[in-house]
Amino acid sequence: MKEIKQLMGNIYVSHRAISTIAYQSAVESYGVVGLAAKNIVEGITQVLDKDPMMGVDVKYNGQSIEIDLYIIVEYGTRIKMVAESVSNNVRYRVEKTIGIPVNNVNVHIRGLRVSDPD
Repeated sequence: MKEIKQLMGNIYVSHRAISTIAYQSAVESYGVVGLAAKNIVEGITQVLDKDPMMGVDVKYNGQSIEIDLYIIVEYGTRIKMVAESVSNNVRYRVEKTIGIPVNNVNVHIRGLRVSDPD
């Protein structure tokens, strides 16, 4: 949990709030079909729970944020360009919304999906 101290009080930002911003930013990026589970346990949990933050891992060290995203990319797009776009989009949106510097956005490609077989 991130704490921001101000003259009139403190502001606390949860990891879940940061994950939600990162998730929305990643899903809205060009070439991203969806997010994937980090591991088999999260995949099973997703089937039972339907947590919208699946595929996002947030770490906060007291001064900056590190985000890991596990995405599924549209087949036929340039994977490197999609990964760079997702990284930049997530970094910009999190920093703009929360005001905390994002040190790293690590994008892990978990798979490719063909949306239109024609």
